[in-house]
Amino acid sequence: MKTLQRLYRKFSAVALVAAAVMFSPALSVLSPIPAQAAVLPDFTDLVDKVGPAVVNIRTTERAKQMQPGAGPEDEEMQEFFRRFFGQPGPRQQQPNPRGKRQAPQMQEEQQVPRGVGSGFIISGDGYVLTNAHVVEGADEVFVTLTDKREFKAKIIGSDRRTDVALVKIEGSNLPRLTIGDSDKLRVGEWVIAIGSPFGLENTVTAGIVSASARDTGDYLPLIQTDVAVNPGNSGGPLINMRGEVIGINSQIYSRSGGYMGISFAVPIDEAMRVADQLKSTGRVIRGRIGVQIGEVSKEVAESLGLPRAQGALVARVEPGSPAEKAGVEAGDIITAFNGRTIEKSGDLPRLVGGTKPGSKGVLTVLRKGNKRELPVVIAEMETEQAAKKKEEKPKPEQTANALGLIVSDLSDAQKQELKIDGGVVVEAAEGPAGRIGLQPGDLIVRLNNTDIRDAKQFNALVAKLDPKKSALLLVRRGDSSQYVPVKPAAQ
Repeated sequence: MKTLQRLYRKFSAVALVAAAVMFSPALSVLSPIPAQAAVLPDFTDLVDKVGPAVVNIRTTERAKQMQPGAGPEDEEMQEFFRRFFGQPGPRQQQPNPRGKRQAPQMQEEQQVPRGVGSGFIISGDGYVLTNAHVVEGADEVFVTLTDKREFKAKIIGSDRRTDVALVKIEGSNLPRLTIGDSDKLRVGEWVIAIGSPFGLENTVTAGIVSASARDTGDYLPLIQTDVAVNPGNSGGPLINMRGEVIGINSQIYSRSGGYMGISFAVPIDEAMRVADQLKSTGRVIRGRIGVQIGEVSKEVAESLGLPRAQGALVARVEPGSPAEKAGVEAGDIITAFNGRTIEKSGDLPRLVGGTKPGSKGVLTVLRKGNKRELPVVIAEMETEQAAKKKEEKPKPEQTANALGLIVSDLSDAQKQELKIDGGVVVEAAEGPAGRIGLQPGDLIVRLNNTDIRDAKQFNALVAKLDPKKSALLLVRRGDSSQYVPVKPAAQ
């Protein structure tokens, strides 16, 4: 009996231990807790190490300010200020001893605050990286270190296309950040940002890498994180757990203007390539071949027999461009450049842009189911200043003619491509032409029985049309041509 009792007690003890192992959260072998989830990262040592190399950047610009004593003397203006702003208006001038008012004083230029951003030192002799939009338009730039030392900085150069700028302060043995390798970033790894959001200097925020190559820029894929970034953080570093800078905080996705859980950084690899060019020449030189491109859709890929949607679809070839000289045609799909596969259309301008102008390259092109290798000589992309001037150049205002059309001449290259001797292209269609379905891009090659040579001749012919009779236009859209009757509006 005693023997049976001892066995029962032993069995019960074993059963209790087994139950404890099975059901205890701490001992369960069915759902072990990963070691990295058990302890959150401690950023204190990391911040102590890298913080001194992060700087605050403030900029000023020249603006005309009224000198004391200057200002309007009109009593109605004074009343306006009192009623609508609850304060007196600009101070009136005081009469001089002879009872005459002094002449208004001239305005003088003064430096006024323009903006606040962040940056970080990349060399002990004072080179600082930041965003181009932080220093754009600034007349003076001031850099403040964490020890409160302030330096007046010189802008070495900036590149709007990548939003990278390089500035220089005079110093030696300055704290600097170690440059990391953004190509080795892994989605999910911890990163921190240090900057001056809303002017609050040396603010640290943390998060993880959400995507390592998000396509939001023309010339580079950006690093996406969930690190809190706000106005003032721009230009500050994105730092990995090894204390290396792997990006420049540059953009946020927001509907409110503030942080909404998504932020973007310029990869440090690309930023350093830009910085090296800015340091040596003050500008960034990029290559171009002169094509307008678009994505290859799944439907297009299936129709052309491609195994998957990839490459850059050529929508237009610029006349006289390297691409035209190489034999590239609209409708081609560029699948590789210098042997490097073009996965999506954005890959092409980045690869070409990083190629030295004047060098030779090879475009792999798919045309009508056949693959071709086209040698091309890379040209230099125009400077940002030249491109800006082109954008700002005012276009002469055009008025629609009696048919409701605004047309322009075809270039010689377009005529050659379309195999026609004349005609005009529709830029806008309104009124009578809009109502019958004409649209921008249509070609008009004949009016009644007269072949069209250019826009000047076409508009002159339209001006002579009888508003009581319909005119007959020969319109070409794509590969099809059709006669379209249209009645001019009464002038």
